[in-house]
Amino acid sequence: MFIFAIIIIVIKKYLIMTYIVGILAIVVGCFMVIKTEWFLENFGSNAWAEEHLGSDGGSRLMYKLIGLAIIIIAMLGMTGLLGGIIMSIFSNLFMFNK
Repeated sequence: MFIFAIIIIVIKKYLIMTYIVGILAIVVGCFMVIKTEWFLENFGSNAWAEEHLGSDGGSRLMYKLIGLAIIIIAMLGMTGLLGGIIMSIFSNLFMFNK
């Protein structure tokens, strides 16, 4: 019975930590989308982004897309969908579908 109590406590702590990390990632992603100019001033522009994503605003768009990707990945991780998506993409590579 003691082992089951420990397992339940560990699972609850894991779930709480998943939500905390997910919420922090969403906050960072929102900050990247809202304060793009701050990221551009502190981290500079990206030559690849300027060439491929736009003439003058390519780096800004890249920072916004990275922030949006962070938000989406965090929400998928919090809901438990991220593992299934990763397994469906890479299952043929590792041959888990036998």
